Amino acid sequence: MDIIRVNTPRGLELKGAMWGNTSMDTVVVMMSGICSNVFQNDLLPATGELLSQNNIAFIAGHAMDAFSFFCYSDINLKKQVNTGVVFDDFSLAYEDVESYVKYARELGFKKIVLAGHSLGSNKIINYLGNTPDDFADYFIVTAPIDLGHWWQVMPNIDVCLKLAKQFVEEGRNKEILPYLFGGFSPMSAETVLSFYNAYNLKNCPVISGDGETDSLHSIKINGAFVIGEKDSLTNGDAKAFMENINSYCKHPEENRVVVVPGASHIFYGKHNEYAKVILDLVEESVLLPA
Repeated sequence: MDIIRVNTPRGLELKGAMWGNTSMDTVVVMMSGICSNVFQNDLLPATGELLSQNNIAFIAGHAMDAFSFFCYSDINLKKQVNTGVVFDDFSLAYEDVESYVKYARELGFKKIVLAGHSLGSNKIINYLGNTPDDFADYFIVTAPIDLGHWWQVMPNIDVCLKLAKQFVEEGRNKEILPYLFGGFSPMSAETVLSFYNAYNLKNCPVISGDGETDSLHSIKINGAFVIGEKDSLTNGDAKAFMENINSYCKHPEENRVVVVPGASHIFYGKHNEYAKVILDLVEESVLLPA
């Protein structure tokens, strides 16, 4: 694994990670979810290692603060835990995804598979549904989030949102809230509000009805939707959740829906199984047809 640095049009340098090299024809660019990077989400290195062993490069695309996680004491687990993301601007998600795609293209890869996990999937849907470019050849959406539903089921949301508004009104925009956002991540006041107001990422509203589906319908390439059978954010039916999302695509019959047995939203304990699914999808849908 090599740490890479990807420049954005606004001048911010994003730090990602790469497995494999430019001698490989195909690369999978995966945008990570919130509070997720290669050091704390085993799904990413597991996928990168398996793909690179099979002559497919892998780039983990991080959010703007994904490396700035820090250590805190989790009294439930009785140990120190690394977590983040503290700062992010979700309104710039399109720009971040585009920067990683263009980075892969500039490296000379002949085929680009654009993938995402969790909120990273919502980010790539936003990009694919709105880009005028045709740089990506295939997509893999994994465990996307119906944000309207997410706001209703995650813990601490109301108190975090109330405090975030209070902090911003008091000019304490960058101050970190005293509660873990959603029960899992420290987050600054302005980042909480950016997340809450991220209508651009409300593109899978199949449970809540809160959002838009134009981005899904506007995606020009075929792809796959991957979900864990026990994903807790699917309202109890992971397969139906993904099939409903796929139904808004222009040609849903040409896409694949894959359910990973026994897997959760973060594929805990199933990272190798997930990596194998990604490898199979790339080999069967991207490499063989060529």
